[in-house]
Amino acid sequence: MLTHLDSQGRANMVDVTEKAVTEREATAEARVRMLPQTLQMIVDGGHPKGDVFAVARIAGIQAAKKTSDLIPLCHPLMLTSVKVELSAEGQDTVRIVARCKLAGQTGVEMEALTAASVAALTIYDMCKAVDKGMVIEQVRLLEKLGGKSGHYKVEA
Repeated sequence: MLTHLDSQGRANMVDVTEKAVTEREATAEARVRMLPQTLQMIVDGGHPKGDVFAVARIAGIQAAKKTSDLIPLCHPLMLTSVKVELSAEGQDTVRIVARCKLAGQTGVEMEALTAASVAALTIYDMCKAVDKGMVIEQVRLLEKLGGKSGHYKVEA
């Protein structure tokens, strides 16, 4: 059932007033494929704009906190933890993993997905001068804990 639609099919914000406050956590990922020399420049710390991973990490954290401003019908949430990890994968890919936590009445999947997405966009922005052909891909939810729907985890 699509919970963001009312009985007439109109979009509305879900009322979570009666829902119990529970611990909730979500993990999402994104990947940015690029030229091997672009990734090497990032890993070596040779980018003229500075530490690409550090800037992307901060952007992802800020984005998680702003998710309700970006995604219609998302509730503003009091996140208790946002972690964004970036790592080189192979010779041409950056893997981003974002984890969000809170004790609240609704889940944090959108916050984790937004954090991973904006971190990926930040990498693109910082590196587009040297590699316009970068590809952002595989933005997806990896795991969700808590709430009525319980535990979800991507199959390996």
